[in-house]
Amino acid sequence: MSITAEQLEALMPDGTQVESKYIEMESTLHYLQLALLVSCLEWLWRDRTDYFIGANLTIYFSRQQLRNRDFRGPDFFLVKNTDKRPRKSWVVWEEGGKYPDLIIELLSNSTAEIDKTTKKNLYQDRFRTQEYFWFSPDDLELAGFKLVGQDYEEIIPNATGLLESEVLGLCLGIYQEKLRYFTPEGDLVLTPEEAALEAQNRAERLAEQLRSLGIEPML
Repeated sequence: MSITAEQLEALMPDGTQVESKYIEMESTLHYLQLALLVSCLEWLWRDRTDYFIGANLTIYFSRQQLRNRDFRGPDFFLVKNTDKRPRKSWVVWEEGGKYPDLIIELLSNSTAEIDKTTKKNLYQDRFRTQEYFWFSPDDLELAGFKLVGQDYEEIIPNATGLLESEVLGLCLGIYQEKLRYFTPEGDLVLTPEEAALEAQNRAERLAEQLRSLGIEPML
């Protein structure tokens, strides 16, 4: 028997106030890496309002899942073409049925096997998440997968050794033992602090050039 969208919605619980199940980060390395991924993308996309970033936030996708307390909280996920606003969790049936477009898991000794098997299968078969990456802050293992047909296929590093992400329009790679974003041309995407320092250095170099010409720069 078929079921209409309205009937399906009536069967689902009200998820607007469902809070995330708190999941403790494995170490300070994991926490700092997660903060870096969030802050860099937020800074790069500071003029955009059409996306949502979830950081250690639970995704609820079925009533049965709620009943079984089967919590799934990716370390980092991105949903495009949605409104940017605070959320207590990501509740699929309250978001027009939208699942993440990209997920990044930070591997640890206690989660690596699940991240590479159970979660990978969930993101592939149930979420149909377009791209899935994992990264280990401990040993710097990095891998990426994109959905091709029904299955994930591994993303092969490009000529500069970076993993290209069609979802982000960027690349992912390792810089100073951290997972970072890079432009398609291979340039590092800066953090707000790095961008401010770069601007300050540019201003100082310009001031020195002006002084060499006998011009005192305006403060």
